[in-house]
Amino acid sequence: MPDTEVLGHQALFEHVYKNAPIGIALVSMDRKWMSVNPAVCKIFGYTPEELMALSAEDFTSPDHSDHKGFKKELLDGTITSYEIEKKYLHKNGNHIWTSIHVSLVRDEFAGSPLFFITQFIDITKSKAVELKLQDSIERYTSLKKYNHDAIISFGLDGSILNGNQVAELLTGYQIQELIGSSISELIGDSNLAQILSVSTDYSAVEKSINVIKNKDGREIEVLATLAPIIIHNKNAGFYFIAKDMTEQKRLLIEKEAAEKTNKAKSEFLAMMSHEIRTPMTGVIGMTDLLLATTLDAEQHEYVENIKKSGNTLLTIINDILDFSKIESGKAEIVQEQFSVRTVVSETLNIMLPKALEKNLEMTASVCPNVPALVLGDVTKLRQVLMNLLSNAIKFTPAGAVAISVESTKLERGTACLHFEIRDTGIGVPEEKAVHLFEPFYQADHFMTRKTEGTGLGLAICRKLVHLMGGEIGYKPCREQPGSTFWFTAGFSIQDRPKCAQKDSPAQQDNQTENRLNILIAEDHNVNRFVLTKMVEKLGYSATVVENGEDAVEAVKRYPYDLIFMDVQMPNMDGIQATRLIKGSMPSEKSIFIVAVTAHAMKGDSEKYLGAGMDEYISKPVSMDAVSGAIDKFLKSRDIS
Repeated sequence: MPDTEVLGHQALFEHVYKNAPIGIALVSMDRKWMSVNPAVCKIFGYTPEELMALSAEDFTSPDHSDHKGFKKELLDGTITSYEIEKKYLHKNGNHIWTSIHVSLVRDEFAGSPLFFITQFIDITKSKAVELKLQDSIERYTSLKKYNHDAIISFGLDGSILNGNQVAELLTGYQIQELIGSSISELIGDSNLAQILSVSTDYSAVEKSINVIKNKDGREIEVLATLAPIIIHNKNAGFYFIAKDMTEQKRLLIEKEAAEKTNKAKSEFLAMMSHEIRTPMTGVIGMTDLLLATTLDAEQHEYVENIKKSGNTLLTIINDILDFSKIESGKAEIVQEQFSVRTVVSETLNIMLPKALEKNLEMTASVCPNVPALVLGDVTKLRQVLMNLLSNAIKFTPAGAVAISVESTKLERGTACLHFEIRDTGIGVPEEKAVHLFEPFYQADHFMTRKTEGTGLGLAICRKLVHLMGGEIGYKPCREQPGSTFWFTAGFSIQDRPKCAQKDSPAQQDNQTENRLNILIAEDHNVNRFVLTKMVEKLGYSATVVENGEDAVEAVKRYPYDLIFMDVQMPNMDGIQATRLIKGSMPSEKSIFIVAVTAHAMKGDSEKYLGAGMDEYISKPVSMDAVSGAIDKFLKSRDIS
C-alpha cells in the first residue's frame, strides 16, 4: 500500500478535488466563485469559465428561498456547517435539485472567515421520486378525506390502522377509538376469517358483508368493497370501503312503490275504460239507431238530448283518460304530413254548429308565412284547437270567436307556429288566470258553475303543447270583454307530395258492397244488437257469434270477408281468436279483422294491430267508425 506521505498531501487532495463525483466549490465571502471542480460544471451544465463569470444567485431557481439564516449562524460560529436541499436552473433551462453541504474556512491564527466550501450532490432523480410519492400521498389523503364512502384500512391481523371521517359517521366511533381495534367488531369474525383466507378474488366476501355494526348496536346496510394494500409486491393489509345503502334503499323502495302505483293506476284506468265504454256503446249506439227511425218532434228532441248527454259523458271519460295517459308518460308524438290551413278549416267546421246555436260569429286567419305543409302530430294539434275553441264558444254568450295562425320562426327546415283563439266572452278574473292550466281547476265554483266539464281540458292542452315543443298561455282583452288563449308548436317543413287520386269506396257499386260477408263476434247483448243494426243500416248483412271460439268455428264453415272482433270475451278473447284465424289461412286469403274494444289506453291499438288485426275502433262504437272500418277494408281489397 503506497505511503500518503510519499505521494504528498497536496497531490492527493488535488486528485480527489478533480475526480470526486461530488461537486466542490470554493466561494468567497462576497459570494463569488473562487474555484470549482469538474463535477460542479457537470451538475449545472456550464464550463469553468462560464461558471466563474456568474454568481450563485444568477441561476438559483426564482421560486426557491435563500439560506441566509444558516449563513449568519455559520459566520457567528453558532454552527460549523449546515445542509439544505436547493433548486437551481440548469444551463439548458431545466430545474435541478441539489443537496448542499456548506462549511466555513477560517484563518488558523486570527479565526477570521476566509471562504466557504460548498459541496453539491445532484438529487434531481431522487427528488422527482419523492415528489411523486408526496403527490400520491396527498391524492390518497384527499380521496380518503372527501370520499362519500367509509374507508377503513386494517392489517393482516385484522387490526384497524386508520379511517376517514365518513367511517366515523357510519360506525359511530371516533378514528382514535377504531385504531388498534379489530375490524371484526364491525363486520363479524366469520367475514374477517374469510377475507384473510382468500388470496385474490374477494367478490364472494364482499357479497357476504351486507351490514356494519354501529357503536349503538344498530346494523347499517352497506355495499362493501375490499382492496388489498400491496407494498413491495406483498399484501400488507386491506382497504375496506363501505357505502351506506340506507338512503339508496329508501329511494329504491319509493321507486318500486311509485312504479306499482302507476301500474295499478294504468290497470285501473284500462278496466274503467272498458267497464264504462261498454255500456256507453249501448246508450249512444241505440240513440243513433233510434234517430234513424220515424219519430215525432217531441220524441226526436228527447232522443237528441239522450245523445248529447251520452256524448258529454264520453267527453269527460276521454278527458280523464287522456290526462292520465299524458301524466304517466304514455303519450307520444306521431309525425305525419298535413296542411295547417286544412286542420284549421276542418276544426272550424266541426265547431260551427255549436257556435251557430248561440248566434256566434266564427272567423279564421292564417298568415301567408305559414308553410303549406308541415310534419307533426296533427291529432294533438287538432285536439288543442278543438279544446280551446270549445271553451271559447262555451264561455261566450254573444259576439264572436276568432282563430289566427302565424309563423314566428322559420329556419333550417323547421317552423314555429303561433296560434291565438280570441273571444268576446266573460273573460277570466285576473286572480284566477294563473291557475287556469292546473288539473281539475275551474274558474267558476262547482256549486254555482253554469258550464259542464272536468276542469282537465286546459291542463291537457298544456301537456299536449309541451309534447309538441311549445308553450301555452292566457292574456285578457284589455280594451273589450273576452279572452285570448295562445300557444306555440314546432313543426318540420315538408314539400307538397304528389299523390295519385283514387276513387272513394263510397263511389263503389252497392251490389258489390252488399255481397260482403261480415261476421260480428261480441259477447255483450246490447252491443251485439247495436253493431248488427249499424251494419244493416249501412246496407250489409252480418252473422253474429258470442265469443272467440265460435268465431274460429264460424270461419272454418264459411269464407267471411270482414270480422268485427270484440277484444274481451269469455272462453277465448279476440286476440287469441285472431291469431288462430290468421294462422289457419294463407296470406292472400286473409280475413280483414277489426278490433272492437273498450280499452282506449296508449299502446292498445299497437298491441291489437301487432296481434294480426287490421283495424281498431274503440267503444262506444259510432256509425261513422263502423263505416270507416268497412271503407278501409274496401280500399285494401280495391273492390270496384
